[in-house]
Amino acid sequence: MLSYQHAYHSGNLADVHKHAALAIALDRMVQKDKPLSYFETHAGRGLYHLDSAEALKTGEAAQGIARAAPWFVPDHPYARALAQIRQTHGDTAYPGSPLIAAALLRPFDSMTLAELHPAENAALRAALPDRYTQVVQEDGAAMVLSRTPPDPRRGFLLIDPSYEVKTDYDRIPDLVTKLHRKWNVGVIMLWYPILTSGLQLPMVRSLRATFPDGLSHEVRFPPARPGHGMTGSGLFVVNPPFGLAEETTRLTPFFAAL
Repeated sequence: MLSYQHAYHSGNLADVHKHAALAIALDRMVQKDKPLSYFETHAGRGLYHLDSAEALKTGEAAQGIARAAPWFVPDHPYARALAQIRQTHGDTAYPGSPLIAAALLRPFDSMTLAELHPAENAALRAALPDRYTQVVQEDGAAMVLSRTPPDPRRGFLLIDPSYEVKTDYDRIPDLVTKLHRKWNVGVIMLWYPILTSGLQLPMVRSLRATFPDGLSHEVRFPPARPGHGMTGSGLFVVNPPFGLAEETTRLTPFFAAL
């Protein structure tokens, strides 16, 4: 679990799918003048550079955000967040989900981010020095279970594991169910890979059965390299914000054309 480093995959097509949906969801939620509690279970380092040795080694960003950027008009929340981060950190910077959230949330909203990897946790702390952000080196599931329901109760949770631990697929439906029972107004967004092995399928079926009103959206794309097992990206959202379904539907033909 501590070996995964997202620097090799930052800005890939799965990031585009996930981060565009995240940005739209948060943009919709901050339209109301009420504070939010924002959580992440697997936050990563927060800030990446697409000219790094890791990113250049895989070439996934070149297949991802470099190709997908024209899909988003300048005032799209994802494009705005990306522009804001690059204005501060340079043209090759790419924001992970914590920095996208930080770019869209307001000073009176709170952020609690869990990242277990020591080096990634330290980098995240450096990338997000804001006083209203709490970065913890804890198991993400335990962290969010211990802190929900939050104050304020209105809020958003992103669950974005690496899935290196295969039991994650078995554990997540139970985790989401427990969280929803404790925090029935919370927006819970889960990202998962679409795999040629189909390992994700029982998890997705379980979530759809438990939350028939949840938003389920999947896109397919070519594998990053020959033999690579991920051929798509999936999102499942409990209590999806208004407008999120339309935005994810808008993205489908872009991915289908790749």
